[in-house]
Amino acid sequence: MHLRKHMRQRAFTLLELLITMSLISILTAIALPQYSHYRKKVFDMRAQSDLKNAALAEESYFLDNEKYLACENEGCLQMQGLSRISKGVQIKMLLSELGFQGEASHPKGSGKVFKWDSEKGGLIMD
Repeated sequence: MHLRKHMRQRAFTLLELLITMSLISILTAIALPQYSHYRKKVFDMRAQSDLKNAALAEESYFLDNEKYLACENEGCLQMQGLSRISKGVQIKMLLSELGFQGEASHPKGSGKVFKWDSEKGGLIMD
C-alpha cells in the first residue's frame, strides 16, 4: 500500500495550464512586434549598405572610364568593385549634372528609400 502511494504522479491542474498559456500569449504579443521592427531594420541596412557599395563602384568606374554609369539592379554589377547586390534590394544609379545620384530600398524594409548624391557629399539623410 505504501508503495502504491509513491507511484502516484502529480499532474498539472487546468488552472495552472491556463495561466501558463496566458503568460506565453502575453510574452508573444509583446515580442512579435519588436521582432518585426528589427527584421525591417535589417532589410533597410542591406539596402543602405548596397547603396554605399554601388557609390564606391561608381567612383571607381569613373576613374577607369572618365564617366559615370547609369544602371538599375543587376545592371549595376558591370561596375568593377560591385560583385553582388543583396537579395531583394532595389537599386538605381542616375546621372546628374556633375556626378551621380543613387537610390536603394528593400520591399521587406520600412519603405524608406535611401539616397546618395555625389555632388552633396554622399548619403542624404532625410
